[in-house]
Amino acid sequence: MTRLSPGDAAPDFTLPDADGRDVALADLRGKKVIVYFYPAAMTPGCTKQACDFRDSLDSLAAAGYAVLGISPDKPEKLAKFRERDAVTFPLLSDTSRETLQAYGAFGEKTMYGKTVTGVIRSTFVIDEEGRIELAQYNVKATGHVAKLRRDLGLDA
Repeated sequence: MTRLSPGDAAPDFTLPDADGRDVALADLRGKKVIVYFYPAAMTPGCTKQACDFRDSLDSLAAAGYAVLGISPDKPEKLAKFRERDAVTFPLLSDTSRETLQAYGAFGEKTMYGKTVTGVIRSTFVIDEEGRIELAQYNVKATGHVAKLRRDLGLDA
């Protein structure tokens, strides 16, 4: 499994959002983008992480960041997740797991002491030119957004 590092070109993707509309990373060139990968909508950890991003969205946007959440869930499930938790940024569906794999966010991981294959909770900050500025793998759902904000110098 290939992992991305700062300076690498961010793999381009076009994925459907919760309403089935395509969202392309290329359309966000010129903006800083936070792309985070999470295992499954409507689960406790993923809900906590999505709500933390939602609650930080205004200050992230003020600092010039757009946020995209990506999981292997179908758009219908993402729509329910968005409605239930008032998620105000795009949730994208990668049912083929191609984008997850391109970012190194799908593969073997340890869960409850067992090795399983699945989504590796990961976050990437992509700069205005489409390069990886920050790559974080195996992040924790709780407290991750606060740590990311510190890493980006937003909580000075």
